[in-house]
Amino acid sequence: MSPGKRAKAAPAHVSRGERAEVALAHVSRGERAEVALAHASRLVNHGPTVLVTSQHAGRRNVMAAAWSMPVEFTPPRIAVVIDKRTFTAELVQASGLVGIDIPCARQADMTHAVGNVSARDLPAGTDKFQRYDIECFTGPALGLPHVAGCIAWMEGRVIREPHTEQAYDTFFVEVAWAAADPRVFRGGKWQFDDANADLHTLHHLGGGVFAVPSRLVRASEATVG
Repeated sequence: MSPGKRAKAAPAHVSRGERAEVALAHVSRGERAEVALAHASRLVNHGPTVLVTSQHAGRRNVMAAAWSMPVEFTPPRIAVVIDKRTFTAELVQASGLVGIDIPCARQADMTHAVGNVSARDLPAGTDKFQRYDIECFTGPALGLPHVAGCIAWMEGRVIREPHTEQAYDTFFVEVAWAAADPRVFRGGKWQFDDANADLHTLHHLGGGVFAVPSRLVRASEATVG
C-alpha cells in the first residue's frame, strides 16, 4: 500500500456494526524517532491499549490487547496478556518474537476491529493487515510487522515461562527496539496536550468504548513529610 493511500470509507447505509468490518482507521504513517531502551517501559507505564503483532513461517497477525505493563526497567521487560487460544499466541510461541504497537485516538475503529475478529475466521490467504487495509512497516531489529500511524512501537523476544503462558495467558517480553512519534513522546516522556489530542493513547473501558488522557497533572517538587 502506498504511503498516501487512504482506507475506503463504508457506504452510508452500512450499519455501525458492519462498519467495524471495513478499513475505517487507516492514517498516515506519522513520524518515528528511536526511543532509548532505558525509557521503553514508559511507553506502556500508563496502561494504554496496545496492538500485538506477530509473524512466523510467512504468516502474520495483529490483535488488540488491553492488558500490558512494564515489569523491569533494565533490561526493559513487559508483560502482555495474550489468550493462548488465539492465532497470535500460536505465532508468538512458534517464533519467540512479539511486536507491541501503541495506537492513538484516531485509530480507535481499527483497534476495536482487529481485537474482535480472529485471523482464523478470515478467508484463506488473507490476514488482518489486508482485510482492514492497514499500512505496515518492518521493524529494524527483529523484522516484525508494525502498524504505521501508531504513536509508539516496540519489538522484543519472549522470555519463555511455559507455566505463566498456559495458566495465565501472560507472556514476558524483553524489548530489543523501541520508537515513538516525537510529536507526542519526547525526552523520554509522553507529552499530551490539546494540540496533539488525536495522537493520545487509547484506554479500553469495554464494549468498544475507549478513554483518552485528558490532561497532565504535574506534582510539586516540594518534599512531603
